[in-house]
Amino acid sequence: MNRTDILKKLAVKSDNWDFIVIGGGATGAGVAIEAATRGYGVLLLEQHDFGKGTSSRSTKLIHGGVRYLQQGNISLVLEALHERGLLLANAPHLVHKLGFIVPAYHWWQLPFYATGLKIYDLLAGRYRFGRSKILSKSQTMAHLPTIEQKNLKGGILYFDGQFDDARLIINMIQTAQEHGAEALNYVPVTKLIVQNNLVRGVLAHDVETGKEYEIRSKVVINATGVFADSVCEMSEPGCTPMIRPSQGIHLVLDKSFLPGDFAMMIPKTDDGRVLFAIPWDNYALIGTTDTPVESIDLEPRPIEAEVDFLLQHAARYLMKKPVEKDVLSIFAGLRPLVKSTKEKSTKSISREHSLLLSQTGLVTITGGKWTTCRKMGEDTINFAEKSFGYRSRASVTHKLKIHGSADNPVDYHELSIYGTDADSLRRLIESKPEYSQKLHDDLPIIAGEVVWAVRYEMARTVEDFLARRRRVLFQDARKSILMAKKVAEIMAQELGQDSNWMIEQEREFTTLAQNYIYG
Repeated sequence: MNRTDILKKLAVKSDNWDFIVIGGGATGAGVAIEAATRGYGVLLLEQHDFGKGTSSRSTKLIHGGVRYLQQGNISLVLEALHERGLLLANAPHLVHKLGFIVPAYHWWQLPFYATGLKIYDLLAGRYRFGRSKILSKSQTMAHLPTIEQKNLKGGILYFDGQFDDARLIINMIQTAQEHGAEALNYVPVTKLIVQNNLVRGVLAHDVETGKEYEIRSKVVINATGVFADSVCEMSEPGCTPMIRPSQGIHLVLDKSFLPGDFAMMIPKTDDGRVLFAIPWDNYALIGTTDTPVESIDLEPRPIEAEVDFLLQHAARYLMKKPVEKDVLSIFAGLRPLVKSTKEKSTKSISREHSLLLSQTGLVTITGGKWTTCRKMGEDTINFAEKSFGYRSRASVTHKLKIHGSADNPVDYHELSIYGTDADSLRRLIESKPEYSQKLHDDLPIIAGEVVWAVRYEMARTVEDFLARRRRVLFQDARKSILMAKKVAEIMAQELGQDSNWMIEQEREFTTLAQNYIYG
């Protein structure tokens, strides 16, 4: 992932791409992998860093969607459960099984929820992660030591998947590149090239150098999530907006609020959503909300009412009641929901994806969910082949191992998130004594990881490293601020930047991180 080398290639090859993919989130990466593995020439352009938007702000779950089963959307659940199984098989270094417990405070809840989760098991078929079962009160308390015990009758245990969303994005981009695609961050598309009323490429701007690129392709794919309408507007000014954004927020607490290895799921909160309390590394993740919003931003801000909602609901089910001062980080993400005239609330809008072909030939893929990103990529390229007269080529991504895939990632110990890259990273760390220095006394993150991120994962800013190559900003914002200066110094040396750049990077990151601190 050498950004300089790719820009050099782009200067030489400005035309004859089969596909230009706009958007470097889960959907764009999935589309790029699908196209590249079919032998097409693919260029992916991302306006900021890979996964900067919605894709790094999820609940960290690879799941079929118990709530969608409750809504009766069987087809979506079936598809997601199938894709959940494929992700576990193809990226086991980042995806793992996780046990969830639904607590029951009324006797009728035990058979009611147990029946629904048995159906969930059956729908998963051979991709089932484990068998659900009813737990006694004592068993439930043993699995969830901090659960509210008053009126507790027992619980139902079931299994889903957990993952690191931002790390998976990086590995997906690497996978696409290994199959011939090119991908660039910090290169926003500023205009679509339209000739004879057909989209035939893009104008793009390199944020770092200021250089403009005119790039031609046979097909342009809009995979920009919540920003899809703005790209469609470039294609057809005045087109009807299709995105109805919904905001979900998450609170991160100390592990003591949810010790152990099991998550808790509350099937129905006051607003009709599911509430999750999930162990995430050495933290507890509480989420999420569903709030319709009007504005779309790369850095959405939590609304006070959303925070109060999560704290109040978490307090109902945890003996240790979280309050504002306990929140280590808070983050918000926007869902790219496709408008429906039938649905009155964003909670009831389907999470199925939609494919659209504009009158000028712009392909837009939007909606969907993280778990189904591979299927979204497959459907998009199938759609493009049919729409533009390509000879149909078979998809091979069902069994495609994602970069870093390791059957026993625990063998890599503290570097397990890097999968098979861990051996090379370890050699880099051992090459210089200073590379083994910790960036914070309380965290197992070392200087060599910053060097690795710059050299091999296209990290360009302090935020790229502390927010997405490692997840410190999302897990403990205050600690991330304390690490920013050291990270800036290491990155400046790797990128050939001066002291002014270091000072500005530290300042920009500190300002950003303040938005992740609550209270």
